[in-house]
Amino acid sequence: MKDRIEITTPFSDEMIKSLKAGDMAYISGVVYTARDAAHKRMCELLDKDEPMPFDFKGAAIYYAGPCPAKPGTPIGSVGPTTSGRMDLYSPRLIAKGLRVMIGKGLRNQEVTDAIIKHSGVYFAAIGGAAALMGKCVESAEVIAFDELGTEAVRRLIVKDLPVIVAIDCHGNNMYEEGRKKYSTTTL
Repeated sequence: MKDRIEITTPFSDEMIKSLKAGDMAYISGVVYTARDAAHKRMCELLDKDEPMPFDFKGAAIYYAGPCPAKPGTPIGSVGPTTSGRMDLYSPRLIAKGLRVMIGKGLRNQEVTDAIIKHSGVYFAAIGGAAALMGKCVESAEVIAFDELGTEAVRRLIVKDLPVIVAIDCHGNNMYEEGRKKYSTTTL
């Protein structure tokens, strides 16, 4: 069994390059939430040559739209959304400095190519465990696009957010490797 991989943001290039597809990691520090509506808005900001809502260097975007907080908690459930919904926008944001993404499900080849070219990493979060993920959040604040409601960009402080390296900076893809390992062919 591998040692527990604990990561504290911001992510360094060395940290990203040390991760391998299939590694289980626990992220602590600042993570930003953004879903497809926020991604579209960020690309519109790029079109206008305006600044992003946060500095991409060393940052992670978590594809999530949190539920409202219950009294005494910083946030409600915060499970991952399907990452493929961001595939239209991700290569452009990766080219502008985004290196770390967290979501669930497959990514298209253009995103994988951008991850390889720019030494990024894509983490899979645990789908169906939104309440557990919410318990990892110590604080949350909306920092951009408040009018988008749950899809607004939030700055989260997380402690031990559990994730799995789905696509590493070399293009190793846990989803593809898993399919090959467990596929059977009969002749």
